[in-house]
Amino acid sequence: MVKDGYYYGVGFLAAAIALGWVVSVWLSVPCVLLAAFFLWFFRDPVRIIPSGSGLVVSPGDGVVTEAARIQTAAGERQRISIFLSVFNVHVNRSPIAGTVTEVRYRKGLYLNAMNPASAERNEQNSVTVRGEDGVEVTFRQIAGLLARRIVFHPKEGDRLECGERVGLIKFGSRVDVILPADAELLVQPRVRVKGGSSVLARLPGASK
Repeated sequence: MVKDGYYYGVGFLAAAIALGWVVSVWLSVPCVLLAAFFLWFFRDPVRIIPSGSGLVVSPGDGVVTEAARIQTAAGERQRISIFLSVFNVHVNRSPIAGTVTEVRYRKGLYLNAMNPASAERNEQNSVTVRGEDGVEVTFRQIAGLLARRIVFHPKEGDRLECGERVGLIKFGSRVDVILPADAELLVQPRVRVKGGSSVLARLPGASK
C-alpha cells in the first residue's frame, strides 16, 4: 500500500465517524465508500521482475495504446505508450537497471491520456536511465484528464534496479517508454501489461 492511501483512507473514515456520530449514520456511508476506494486505489502489489539480458519492463500497469517510430532531437526512436485507467495500479517502476542521468519535469495541460497530443502537451515528468552497456531508455509519467499530481522519488545520479518502484501518478494517466530505434519490441497495441513484470522490449545487442 502506498502511504497516500492511508492518508486518504483514514481521512474519510474519520469524516464518516464524525458524520455518523453527530448527524446520521446514513450520511457516513459515502465517506466509508470513498475510504475503501482510496485504500484499494493506492494498492502496491508485489511483482516478480523478469531477469534477462537487455529486457525492458513496463513502468506501469495498463493497456498498450501505441508502438510506433518517432523522430526526436537525438534521431529516430521507438515509443511504447501505455494508458492507465483509474482502475489500474498506479505505482510506477524503472524499465531497466541503470543510473538516472536526467529528470525533467514540465507543466502542461490535462488532456485525456488516450489523446496522442497528451504526449507533448500534458504535464509530465521525463526520466532517462542509462544501463551498464551505455544504452539509454527514457520513460515519461504523463498526467491525464483526472491526474493532478506526478510523484517521482529518485534523483539524477541515483542507481535503479530493473522494476524498482520510483513513484506514481495519481488518478488516470499515461506512461511512455522511449527506446533506441533498433530495439526489439515484444508487445503490440491493445495488450495489457503489468508494471515491473511485463516485458516490453529487448535492447539492441542483448543476448536472447
